[in-house]
Amino acid sequence: MTNPDLPAPTDTSLLGAHVRGNGTTFGLWAPRATRVELALVAADRSQYNVDMTRSTDGVWSVHVPGVGPEQRYGFRVHGDWDPEKGKRFNPAKLLLDPYARAITGGVDYSGPILDHTAESDYLPDLTDSFRAVPLSVVVADSPAPTPIAEPRPLADTVLYELHVKGYTQLHPAVPEHLRGTYAGLAYPAVTQHLVNLGVTAVELLPVHHFVSEPFLIGRGLSNYWGYNTLGFFAPHAAYCSVGTTGDQVREFKEMVSALHEAGIEVILDVVYNHTGEGGHEGPTLAFRGIDHQGYYRLTDDLRNDYDVTGCGNSVDTSMPGVLRMVVDSLRYWVTEMGVDGFRFDLVTTLLRDEQHHVDQNHPFKQALREDPVLSKVKIIAEPWDMGPYGYQVGAFGNGWSEWNDRFRGFTRDFWRGNIGGVQELGQRLSGSPDIFDHDRRPISSSVNFVTAHDGFTLRDLVTYDVKHNAANGESNRDGSDDNRSWNCGYEGETDDPEIKALRHRQTKNMMATLVLASGVPMITAGDELGRTQGGNNNAYCQDSPISWVHWDTQEEWHDLTTLTRALLTLRTDCAVFRPRKFRHGEELVDAEGDGLGRKDLAWFNGYSGEMTGDDWADGGRRTLGMYVATSDPDTEQGDAFCVWVHAGVDPVDVRLPGGFWADKYTVLAHTGNDGELPTEPVAAESTLTIPGRTVVVMRAQ
Repeated sequence: MTNPDLPAPTDTSLLGAHVRGNGTTFGLWAPRATRVELALVAADRSQYNVDMTRSTDGVWSVHVPGVGPEQRYGFRVHGDWDPEKGKRFNPAKLLLDPYARAITGGVDYSGPILDHTAESDYLPDLTDSFRAVPLSVVVADSPAPTPIAEPRPLADTVLYELHVKGYTQLHPAVPEHLRGTYAGLAYPAVTQHLVNLGVTAVELLPVHHFVSEPFLIGRGLSNYWGYNTLGFFAPHAAYCSVGTTGDQVREFKEMVSALHEAGIEVILDVVYNHTGEGGHEGPTLAFRGIDHQGYYRLTDDLRNDYDVTGCGNSVDTSMPGVLRMVVDSLRYWVTEMGVDGFRFDLVTTLLRDEQHHVDQNHPFKQALREDPVLSKVKIIAEPWDMGPYGYQVGAFGNGWSEWNDRFRGFTRDFWRGNIGGVQELGQRLSGSPDIFDHDRRPISSSVNFVTAHDGFTLRDLVTYDVKHNAANGESNRDGSDDNRSWNCGYEGETDDPEIKALRHRQTKNMMATLVLASGVPMITAGDELGRTQGGNNNAYCQDSPISWVHWDTQEEWHDLTTLTRALLTLRTDCAVFRPRKFRHGEELVDAEGDGLGRKDLAWFNGYSGEMTGDDWADGGRRTLGMYVATSDPDTEQGDAFCVWVHAGVDPVDVRLPGGFWADKYTVLAHTGNDGELPTEPVAAESTLTIPGRTVVVMRAQ
């Protein structure tokens, strides 16, 4: 139940802390508060409190002369204590600024951080929390990062999902004091690997300042992934190599500049759907104390959270003031911090209305579409949440790309042999038109992936049948049991050469399927290096070697790295693998408009020509040929290709299409072993023997 009567701030540029003239101006939106104090905190945690003045739109503000950058501060918000009416004001709790540009310090979960007493959540706890909570920091304005020289259309993008700390924590070329930091990710040896691989955009796991959940701290663990945001404007302080009182802002900007100079865009995985305060019995660190009902979705009794995220609370973007905060945050990260786009975690939560129903015409989507800044950046949805009707894959419309979990599930099933026929393979390879080809959506609407941070790594998909999450401290109950993995005959690592060879082949098959499919490929960091988490498929709490990328696997897994690089180079060089729109098997024409016979997309059965209805309906079929072509060979390198995908255990003979399709074919890449396929051109209409479990890429000439 929301409270639509709360006024939205008229001018949100007044919110937060802004260095102006001889001092700093502070602003906080707290429309139901009766009094707000600004607490200026010294290094020794001594405080000086200043009363703020309320305007008609619920914004409290004050200008304090003599205050400048690196000043620590917080707010004390007064009001009624009436949890049954959604009011949990408690000035004994020092609160973070929702618009803080930097945050310093951690949470002492043994301290007085609850707004209610341990005995009863009906009674306020009047113990001061100031020594147990993080603090906001004043940050002066500074130039934005260097913009990227040539922004890429999403159709040309290769996404690479990585964790800022885990990617460089073990990198041998990065100086030790920079490992695991923004500066470490900007280090030349790191950016060069990304460039050499063919990555065009990094998708960073959450870098908004986050905190760990108390139950993890109690186990001696921490929130590693970062999906527990506390500051929507502040870069996570622990990823800074030098300090936490504003240096994190400078270092983040320098990282963005370095990536841009390498030609790599920066996409942020952002978590606006819930906050690090957890459920209604959790700590009061910011939003709950400013206005519990104003920021969070509540049940009808206003005491409990209406949780559709599975994380204890849900941010209520049906509230205009909260929606403005989210949009302001997004604009800030683009205009001031230089990022190029966003991937929205559990984004369906942000589309729920006052009755908690999913609304694809929600003001949040309208705001992004109409904003002159946000309408120009890359927008990617994780198109589901945990609530009723939360699964919205394919429903987001133009301007949005979506994580395609149907691609993930099918690709895993196909290569482990748990699928009937190749009909869905055709859909997934051609950009999933059954999901996205409507309302003039582009083919880049589909973000294809086989693995992500959540779940098995690519290597673990072929090494483990079941999860091995004991290190998480939940008796292996956490994490999904629907892994769709196959251990190739042995659970865990082995020295058996046949099993190892099969595992390498299978990882290459899934990587090839990902890179060659139409849409936007997303690779999980380290998959090309054979990264393993030892079978842990829920390593969200493993800030340890379990999750970090191990760079010493490069020699053993060089075949996977080499194939990934070759296929990404092919994708970059040949526009036919980067279509802008869905292909429907239309005949291509020459400059005079005469038909060429061949089509922009065709499917071959390997024995008689194009696939028939019976071929598509054959549940035992494990082989499919995909022919893709353009009609302008003079201006586009590599105008026609035939890709054979064969998941059968035994070799298969296929007849190569002839006539107007091609005169000859040359194998450019394949997932088999050396010597298994010809290196010289092969005549059309001849027979090619494809080894079992192999993808073959051939140029048609």
